[in-house]
Amino acid sequence: MKKTDRVLIFDTTLRDGEQAPGASMNQREKIEIALALERMGVDIIEAGFPVISPGDFDAVHQTAGKIRNASIAALARSVRKDIDAAVQALKKAAAPRVHVFLATSKIHMEHKLRKSPDEVVAIAVDAVKYARKFVSDIEFSPEDASRSDRQFLYRVLEAVIKAGARTVNIPDTVGYAVPEQYAGLITGIMSNVPNISKAVISVHCHDDLGLAVANSLAAVKAGARQVECTVNGVGERAGNTSMEEVVMALRVRSDFFGLSTNIKTPEIIRTSRLVSKHTGFVIPPNKAIVGANAFRHESGIHQDGVLKEPSTYEIIRPEDVGFSGVGLVLGKHSGRHALKERLKQLGLSVNEQSLDKVFERFKELSDKKKEVFDEDLVAIVEDDVREIRDTWCLESLVVTSGTNIKPQVEVCLRSDGKLSSRKASGDGPVDACYLAIDQITGLKGQLLNYAIQSVTQGQDAQGEVRVRVSFNEEKFTGIGASTDVIEASVKAYLNAVNKACAVKDAKGNPAAIDLGLQP
Repeated sequence: MKKTDRVLIFDTTLRDGEQAPGASMNQREKIEIALALERMGVDIIEAGFPVISPGDFDAVHQTAGKIRNASIAALARSVRKDIDAAVQALKKAAAPRVHVFLATSKIHMEHKLRKSPDEVVAIAVDAVKYARKFVSDIEFSPEDASRSDRQFLYRVLEAVIKAGARTVNIPDTVGYAVPEQYAGLITGIMSNVPNISKAVISVHCHDDLGLAVANSLAAVKAGARQVECTVNGVGERAGNTSMEEVVMALRVRSDFFGLSTNIKTPEIIRTSRLVSKHTGFVIPPNKAIVGANAFRHESGIHQDGVLKEPSTYEIIRPEDVGFSGVGLVLGKHSGRHALKERLKQLGLSVNEQSLDKVFERFKELSDKKKEVFDEDLVAIVEDDVREIRDTWCLESLVVTSGTNIKPQVEVCLRSDGKLSSRKASGDGPVDACYLAIDQITGLKGQLLNYAIQSVTQGQDAQGEVRVRVSFNEEKFTGIGASTDVIEASVKAYLNAVNKACAVKDAKGNPAAIDLGLQP
């Protein structure tokens, strides 16, 4: 392997990240994330697994046609029909990569593949050779490599490199490895695979033991030069290696690693929020790099130190990852132009029509809150700027609730200029509101998941509610924000309702884009 001081970032948010239960994204959302990854400087974007469904095929195909400054990878088993689907999906890609995988651990070969080691080697070689007929950039992954017999793993890697693989990925598929062992595996590969200099060693770690980032960094220190990761660490089970953590570890501790990436780190927060929004997964406040508390200090000693010299308690400058100040940014006397400029500084792009809507919400919020923070503005934009038509809008809400009182609500919605209202009671005020909305809209929703978090500090903080709702077995994610959590809950549910209405309206139009439909 050619020695280099640059680590390639292979982002698999759109493929492995989407495999997290409940994280499925529609085509528009995937393309939006792919464009954000390209803007960030990701080297390779794994856009999907084309053979598994027409939707996944089309998502890879559409992404490949829009991304020009990053390689686009498509996953395939070591089966010709998978490779054919991947090649076809990548037709428009400026830099296509076919990512072929086959299990090599004893437990997988015996119980899943039911193949002998010799058969596995033959299948892997045939798959790489076949893929090379169509695409020059081939990556091969021996699935469950960290639990594979080392001598057999060396044999497989030598064979696939000879067959034409330019990248060999060493997956810790079930998150079993520990850093010292995993680094030793990389060192062993470099010493025992004769033709390893002809390929880049990649690593793909899962977080089942909370060691994905540590394992990836240990492997990089040992000589790996590609890290496969996801934004926010999303992924199946406990998740994947967190891209932002690896990137910032390499940057902050360049004295130790002596390595760099091509990532434009000020784009990290913006992209993290986008992925959180589209997957519906809330970022924990204590999440490294991108959590809401990552750059906040409550301890008096810490505050004093940071005010005197930020580096006393901050090893990363907030602006290096795209965080802006957490203090007051605007007030009720601020104008439309000031709001537009602040949104621009936050990396939030809105058109003139959307700006009018956001400005109206901002004025309403500034009358309710003593302080309006950047996080408030982000919540307003995410709540109000939609790429779908709001079939139903909240006009008014009256709630009566308390101890030993059965909650009673009256919800009034507006649609096409007409108002409709219903009264309802339920197990709680939120349940009652959702029942009233179902009665007005004629849709019967089943609430699958409900999450609420404070997006800013203080007693007058905004609450952000995220819901996942099933309408006729089709699942949608909704987001709503308000200083009133009941109102935020209603707006989140209505967001899901409007997505369901948009999909229903689009079913008779082949050109319409699916908006939130989950398989």
